[in-house]
Formats: sequence, C-alpha cells, structure tokens
Amino acid sequence: MIANIEFLNPEYFWLLVLIPFIIYYIYINKYKISNSISISNTLSFNNKKTLLTKLKPLVHFLRISSIILIIIALARPQVIDISTRIKNNQGIDIVMAIDVSASMLAKDLKPNRLEALKKVASEFIIDRKSDRIGLVEYAGESYTKTPVTSDKNIILNSLNDINYNTIIEGGTAIGMGLATSINRIKDSKAKSKVIILLTDGVNNSGFINPNTAAELAVEFGIKIYTIGIGTNGMALSPVGVDNRGNLSYAKTQVEIDEDLLINIAKITDGQYFRATDNQKLQDIYREINKLEKSDIEELKYYNYDEKYRIFILSALLLLSIELVLKYSLFRSFI
Repeated sequence: MIANIEFLNPEYFWLLVLIPFIIYYIYINKYKISNSISISNTLSFNNKKTLLTKLKPLVHFLRISSIILIIIALARPQVIDISTRIKNNQGIDIVMAIDVSASMLAKDLKPNRLEALKKVASEFIIDRKSDRIGLVEYAGESYTKTPVTSDKNIILNSLNDINYNTIIEGGTAIGMGLATSINRIKDSKAKSKVIILLTDGVNNSGFINPNTAAELAVEFGIKIYTIGIGTNGMALSPVGVDNRGNLSYAKTQVEIDEDLLINIAKITDGQYFRATDNQKLQDIYREINKLEKSDIEELKYYNYDEKYRIFILSALLLLSIELVLKYSLFRSFI
C-alpha cells in the first residue's frame, strides 16, 4: 500500500516551510501568552514549576501537528491499486527447423553445435511469450518433432530431447526440412508465419529442391530466416565410429552452402545469418527476436483510494484536544 501511495497536489508540501517560522514565533512569544503580574521581589515565591507548567508546550505541539496534517491532506494522498491485464493480439507462428545430422556434433561451438543451439533456442522460445512455436528435425529426411503450440513447456522439453541418432537417414535434406516446416504453418491464421532454418552443411539428400520449397513458402506468406552454423575453416567433426561404437573425430573442412541459404532468405523476404561461435549464434537469435515482434496490448486498471480524510479527521481531533486543554487545564496559563 505504501509503495503505491501518490499525492495529487504535491505542491502544497511547500507550505511545510512555514512550520519553522511558526515554531519560532511561538518561542519568542511564549511569555506573552501567559498571565503575569509585576512585583518588586520574587524571592518569597517557590521557583519550582508545576506539572501543568511543564505540560504547557503540549498545546503548541498539538497545534503544529494539526497544521502539518492539514497540509498533508491538502496534498491529496492516494493509494493506487494497479491491476494489469495482457491482451495478446494475433501472434506469430514459428517453426524451428533443426539440422540433426552427425556434423552437428562438431566441436567448433561449445560443447558442440547441437548443444549450443539448444541452449540459445531455449532462451528464444522463453522470450516468445505470445507466439506459437513448433519443431522440425531433419537430416537425410525430416519429420515434425512438435506441432505448432503455445505451450512453452512442451516445446522446451521437446527441444531438450533432440539428440543425434541413427534412426533418421544420414545426409542433409534442406528442401525436405523446409517442406515439412511449411506444411506445419501453411494454413495458420496468425498475423505472421516464420520458419527459422538452421544447418551446418549443404543440401545433399532428399527429393525436394530447397529453392522450390522457398517459392512454395512465398505462396503461403511464410518468411524464412536461415542460419549457417559452423566456424570458418576447419572444425573437429565426427568422421566415423570406433570398435566400441563411439564417434571418432578429426579436423574437417566446414562446408556450408551459403549461396543457397542466402537465396532462400531473399526469396521469402527473410535474412541469412552465419554463426561461427556461441556468441554469434546467441546474437542471431536475439536479432530475429527483435525483427519478429508480436502485438501485445497491456491494459492497466487504476483504483484510487483517497486517504486525505484520515489526515483531516486527525487534524480536527488534535485541534479539539488543544481547545479542551486551553479552556480547561491550561485556562489560567493561556
């Protein structure tokens, strides 16, 4: 409650500068307000002050306190209760098409390309509060990991479950990954439809041409952001399996068909990005997050609870006590 208190007319607080002058005025006139007589000698009088004499300043304290309370009341204190309701307008449907071929285990990103992607993509998903997101996996073939949904827990759990496996046919079928992604959102009624396609290789598998898939995306009003992941030059990548069934690694040349990815993005009015390390990958997803904004309307409701009455009533009470004391106990003094 105190945190939300505001004053409608705070300019009245300037009146508080008068309080020291009032106190000073009372001080210099403290002997003038008491009844007095003139005598030649006071030695015969007892100089001890009575209890009433000691309590006499209480009257001035009550008056000053009441003035301060009146000034606070004039400033119109209010306790404001703010309730907020978020209204989501038409959001964005996003499909993240993720390359899960063996080369995604290359260690030029830490700990490897796939794990680095999952970490950054998780942050991206959490930030897209009002959007629906789906996941598509592809290597030599493609399939839907998770349909487009607004349930972020389902998406995050599915993303975490993505791992390299030998169930999917080997290779990199970019066209197939795009086609599956398009099929997921082509009939969406969302304000905007977006595919984020990530790969670390060249299209060497599948029966759908990536450019044909991009042209199909245009027909359905789908924008494609493409990301090429992998360092420039050589990278420590899987090259085979040893006798124990473990992957063996060796330095291999990183090959990304950037011309293809650039063309796909250009055809669909998207953008192409190159992630050569963990930080650049994170920056790319942040950039896409900025480029694709959802319409979120925040409605705030204000409830004003006026608090000046309690200060006015308190001031009147103090003034009443002052008057009672002035014309009863302190009548002979004041």
